[in-house]
Amino acid sequence: MIARYTRPEMGAVWTDQARMEAWRRVEVAACEEMAGPTEADLEAIRSATFSVEAVNERERVTDHDMAAFVDVLAESAGPPGRWIHFGLTSSDVLDTALALQLRSAGEIVLAGARELLTALVERAREHRGTLCVGRTHGVHAEPTTFGVKLAGFAFEAHRNAERLERAFDQAGVGAISGAVGTYAATSPDFERRVLDRLGLRAESVSTQVVARDRHAELLQAIALAGAGLERFATEIRHLQRTEVREVEEPFRAGQKGSSAMPHKRNPIVSERICGIARLLRGYAQAGVENVALWHERDISHSSAERVALPDATILLDYAQHLAVRVVRGMTVHADRMRANLDATHGALYSQRALLALVERDRSRDEAYRIVQAAAQRAWDTGTPFRELLAEAAPELDLDAVFDPEAFVRHAGEIVDRLDALGDESSPKPRVETA
Repeated sequence: MIARYTRPEMGAVWTDQARMEAWRRVEVAACEEMAGPTEADLEAIRSATFSVEAVNERERVTDHDMAAFVDVLAESAGPPGRWIHFGLTSSDVLDTALALQLRSAGEIVLAGARELLTALVERAREHRGTLCVGRTHGVHAEPTTFGVKLAGFAFEAHRNAERLERAFDQAGVGAISGAVGTYAATSPDFERRVLDRLGLRAESVSTQVVARDRHAELLQAIALAGAGLERFATEIRHLQRTEVREVEEPFRAGQKGSSAMPHKRNPIVSERICGIARLLRGYAQAGVENVALWHERDISHSSAERVALPDATILLDYAQHLAVRVVRGMTVHADRMRANLDATHGALYSQRALLALVERDRSRDEAYRIVQAAAQRAWDTGTPFRELLAEAAPELDLDAVFDPEAFVRHAGEIVDRLDALGDESSPKPRVETA
């Protein structure tokens, strides 16, 4: 992933150095559970070093990254290096090390997901009573509150955090089962002991590789989280339009919205989130296509996931960070929200007028036609709907019909459902792993 969209902590998980260090950890853990190496051998193996440059140079000869790494690490260990990679196959190290990297990436992603949830909950409670128009098909429907809007995004963020947690957990498995997964050179007990050292569970049947439906599930969860971010970002983009201007992204001192037009303040962060979500869906597609491998294994998945898994986690981490910035820093124009309620000249009270007429013994069809005619005339001519309704249906209590609070009398109850999330809407401490 390009540096522009890579936050340092997540980027550090996916460097070549970090990847090979995860390989080293797996190789050392395996040696520590072997019967052959002496304690002196193990000390030499634990002290063995590598450099990315040396491994890359060796790979120019071997044309095999794991073989090159083993050569370099074994040479550094001296004679005890003969035990490094003893009885293992490349996928044992690659897939198990990948699980370690995904665990580290998951801790960062989940911390960001919970931070986003917390921010949405806080702003939803802040605006529980901030009256605004609800829109369907992009057209004014009936009043709601901005807090209710944000509460919906908060619950979605909660579901995405839960999905991500489950997905990272199920992907956190390793395999030390050897060629075609039969333990011919090792044993299931050896695998359990090595993985226990690394804090990982074992794949039930590895066939030499960890099944790729696990990684596909993770990429699907990441794509869904991205879709949730996109839904929120799309709402902000619409609400920031000049004609609407109910919400604006934070705009820093010194920031420039356009190189040509100094007046511009554009929703560039929300637009960036929407673009990132498209990439995340693409990585999810690649993950699904990686599931079907030939027989016990091939490496058709490898080239795709070397890009997809780092990039997807890096991009989701970045997009979550952007979304938190928007949620915490957005300007909410409550006065503009109120003003926009009058854009249809009162026509959005049509349902209340319809129901009131039905209660006054009009048939539903008759009531509908009366209200529809008045509402459309109000919209088309700019005549207040209330005036037109007073002429068409003088029996109505218009103060009751045109009471905006009637639409949102349950808004507080809806927003209070966030209380059910409890501590889940608060950031959880990071758990550091060795």
